[in-house]
Amino acid sequence: MYAIIGGSGLASLPDLDIVERRRVATLYGEPSSALVFGRLAGSPVVFLARHGEAHSIAPHQVNYRANLRALADAGATDIVAVASVGGIRAEFGPETLVVPDQIIDYTWGRASTFFEQPEPVRHVDFTQPYSERLRRKILAAAEQAGEGAYDGGTYGATQGPRLESAAEITRMERDGADLVGMTGMPEAALARELNLDYAAIAVVVNHAAGRGASEQEIRMEDLEAALARAIARVRAILRALVAGART
Repeated sequence: MYAIIGGSGLASLPDLDIVERRRVATLYGEPSSALVFGRLAGSPVVFLARHGEAHSIAPHQVNYRANLRALADAGATDIVAVASVGGIRAEFGPETLVVPDQIIDYTWGRASTFFEQPEPVRHVDFTQPYSERLRRKILAAAEQAGEGAYDGGTYGATQGPRLESAAEITRMERDGADLVGMTGMPEAALARELNLDYAAIAVVVNHAAGRGASEQEIRMEDLEAALARAIARVRAILRALVAGART
């Protein structure tokens, strides 16, 4: 079953034919929101709002472990994470959609593993942080929906909730980051620990600090407008993706 984690701009799925809203608890606490079960394009889906239904949970305060554990316990096998990001690479301007294939973690202090005492120490391979199988399915769904999406890019995950300085973005660019966001980690790593297929649709809502139209400042109203315009395209891709699960 597909699980969709909605980020900023996607606190709900209007196209979802809702069957059940389920409040759950895990060993790691409560997830960000109720799990919403339903059918999208005729296929079963579970939806979770990463920042809460009122968008009240900051990126560094999201209970990522509870979110992923709850989705796994609900029977999800494929996790599609939607996240708004800033574009570092020149061609990644506002309203661009990207399906990243790599990630760099700049976060700190977040509960980032299930493997803590009394669990035995375990190490998981993270060479390819996103499921290539699921990435290919998302890209095929984008093509089917007639929506352009870039294949590949490195997501730099920062702490938030503040945006980055121009100098920080320059450092990230030197490191090889193409995108900057605040929620990609530890979400991707936790999914790997649970053996869940995980991939992301990154929605570029602004040029990163010091780049393009954000050379001097990032205007929140411009960011929000770009997100509102792009999110309909994301919903079209999600419909095509889950519809393909029936074939």
